[in-house]
Amino acid sequence: MAERELGHSGLRISPLAFGGNVFGWSADEATSFALLDECVALGIDLIDTADVYSAWADGNTGGESETLIGKWLQRSGKRHEVTIATKVAKWSQRPGLSPANIQAACEDSLRRLRTDMIDLYQAHEDDPSVPLEDTLGAFSRLIEQGKVRAIGASNYTAPRLAEALEVSRRHGLPRYETLQPPYNLVDRAGYERELEPLVREHGLGVIGYYALASGFLSGKYRSESDAAKSSARGAQVVKQYLNPRGKRILGALDDVACRHAATVAQVALAWLIARPGITAPIVSATSLAQLRELAAARTLLLSKADIAALDSASAG
Repeated sequence: MAERELGHSGLRISPLAFGGNVFGWSADEATSFALLDECVALGIDLIDTADVYSAWADGNTGGESETLIGKWLQRSGKRHEVTIATKVAKWSQRPGLSPANIQAACEDSLRRLRTDMIDLYQAHEDDPSVPLEDTLGAFSRLIEQGKVRAIGASNYTAPRLAEALEVSRRHGLPRYETLQPPYNLVDRAGYERELEPLVREHGLGVIGYYALASGFLSGKYRSESDAAKSSARGAQVVKQYLNPRGKRILGALDDVACRHAATVAQVALAWLIARPGITAPIVSATSLAQLRELAAARTLLLSKADIAALDSASAG
């Protein structure tokens, strides 16, 4: 289970990352701490969060995930065992990528995280209202101040990411070393068509989210009745994915899982891990059993025939 480098950042991580979007929402403090302890025990060392997590939950305003991670870092003493990645731009209290907002948001995140350095600081979304040179200049100052080790981009289009890389080159500024796009076995075209060639050409690390397509690729949504047993999200997942192509993908996953005595979710993650250019898919869990199941995907080695079958089923 060799570690992989995040672009040219010098940061090396396990081929699976943990998504902290559950902290302070579907995972309370005790569960969050247990999950983080288990991540360390399993060797899952990149913890991904954002300042906006989890503002969408009733009673929350944002910053809850970072706050819980910070409390865990202080109590556990395990800061040196994890790579902390957080983001700026999407939170209504600290919106956009202006230099002033980036500086202030970083200071806020450092305070909540109870650390003096963010390993990977990511633009959560593009902000076309701010010149890329200004945004990248602000990130550069944070690196010079020793508050950030490397920077990344999330939810950027290929043209804007290419432009950002060129601005960094032309002005001698730090470049985005990572991309965080939505990517999984059912949502392939958006990443593969334009972003994949770009990130592979420039050697960027890729830490994709929605690795299991909101649970569809775990196999738990196979009918409308399955969705009825779940939350409102289940109905949306069924509506979006449970079509002839989605059923074909689930069938291929079932076949490969059976051959390897693995779970459908493990196969879906193993396909991502085996994909050239992917550094580490991001997964979330709300129980230790679920986390352990997902972590096992790192040692599931798919054959060329397995990958070909999954590629064929998900084509189109």
